[in-house]
Amino acid sequence: MRTREIHLTSRPRGWPNEELFRVVEAELSEPGPGEVLIENSALSVDPYMRPKMDDVPSYTPPYQLNAPLEGRAVGTVIGSGDPTVPLGAQVLHRAGWREHALLPAADVTLLPDLDVPLTHHLGVLGITGFTAWIGLNVIESVTAGDQVFVSAAAGAVGSVAGQIARLRGAGRVVGSTGSTEKASWLCDELRFDAAINYREEPIGVALRRVMPQGCDLGFDNVGGDHLGAALEVMNDFGRLVMCGSISLYNESRPSPMPDNLVHVTRKRLTMRGFITSDHLSLREQFLAEVAPWVSSGDMVTRETVINGLDLMPRAFVAMLSGATTGKTVVRLTAAEQ
Repeated sequence: MRTREIHLTSRPRGWPNEELFRVVEAELSEPGPGEVLIENSALSVDPYMRPKMDDVPSYTPPYQLNAPLEGRAVGTVIGSGDPTVPLGAQVLHRAGWREHALLPAADVTLLPDLDVPLTHHLGVLGITGFTAWIGLNVIESVTAGDQVFVSAAAGAVGSVAGQIARLRGAGRVVGSTGSTEKASWLCDELRFDAAINYREEPIGVALRRVMPQGCDLGFDNVGGDHLGAALEVMNDFGRLVMCGSISLYNESRPSPMPDNLVHVTRKRLTMRGFITSDHLSLREQFLAEVAPWVSSGDMVTRETVINGLDLMPRAFVAMLSGATTGKTVVRLTAAEQ
């Protein structure tokens, strides 16, 4: 069958743009024994994809040029050579950035029947929600009364992390974001106690103002000035969960670390980074706790949905620039019809 996929044609220097990508026609064969053919319904757009576009060592191999990009996707099995993955099954897999995928059956995950939109399996009940849960369940845990700060709190991971902290009894949850509209969303719908628009007020000044009792637990998605500001307000024996450094992903040269790391020693802080894929065995435990919160409305989610494979590069660039709210997904028009 004929299908389409997106290739990376050259590596970005600094901020990526849509000209780096190309939509390519491809041909897929019928699935052989142990293989499945999937029609993708929705594709995930995530910050971790940006570092993979650079040809540098990391915890996963970089994307190859002039080859289909990869990312998580959900779709429907339209051809199967494996009885364990039947026709019509809805599955999760990592062959995104394309309309169809031919994969070994072992590389797909059957989706549970949770009566939620399919796109939730890419967001709040997918890898982004799972990332927040790992950070606040395995790497650190929320103690009742904790003063919690979440950077990039209106993003896919941050919006879930802040709500997990609230639902587990945090005394105060504060988030940073880049617009007044997003700050209002955090407070009005996600029930954060305060939200900082870092484009209106320096993050360090704002954080000292809205966290007069200091910070016991930080969940950092940004790095850079946000990390430096968090270090200033951390209480003694505070904990920092290091999830990502999106502020540094588009730097063409290594950025200096915050100049106040001395606080780690002076305040006896714990800072720990993590990679979500190290904890995939806990996925069922995650779903058992978070899915009921979503169903009951205790956890709120928002998705920025963009339609059509051709707009995948635009969605990616928009997500990196902070122009989207919550989880960004690309829904394929073919799957809607």
